[in-house]
Amino acid sequence: MIDTSEYVLGEQAFLKGLSPAHLMAIAECAHPVTFASGEYVFHEGDPANHFYILTYGQVSLELYVPGRGSHVIQTVEKDEVLGWSWLFPPYRWHFDGRALTVVRAIDFNGMCLRAKCDADHDLGYDLMQRFAQTMMSRLQATRLQLLDVYGG
Repeated sequence: MIDTSEYVLGEQAFLKGLSPAHLMAIAECAHPVTFASGEYVFHEGDPANHFYILTYGQVSLELYVPGRGSHVIQTVEKDEVLGWSWLFPPYRWHFDGRALTVVRAIDFNGMCLRAKCDADHDLGYDLMQRFAQTMMSRLQATRLQLLDVYGG
């Protein structure tokens, strides 16, 4: 079982450097989860009320293209963050997330975290900076992937 105490959360790369008070607040919104290989973590269009830090395994982010089927956009791996749709209304997933292997993760309840961020704007600002860096990195990776696909 994954420990979700503030000490263990503070060792996660994504959360490293958060204050003890912020780690304690986040720990109140976290619990361990496991997904079987092939299991969907979330589906496009469903409510997005969580994000995950993977501690083991891989999850593919997939987009369904009518007439062409499902396409893998990116793969998220151990020690990476999965999901930021919980941050922005209407709080819906934009892709499918499917476990490629057995996945162990820390599940963070987005509604719980949004409430904590509303109450403590310093926590909200710190988390938003961290998610912005993750989003920028993923968008750059997608850009490079598109260049490969279209030969640009």
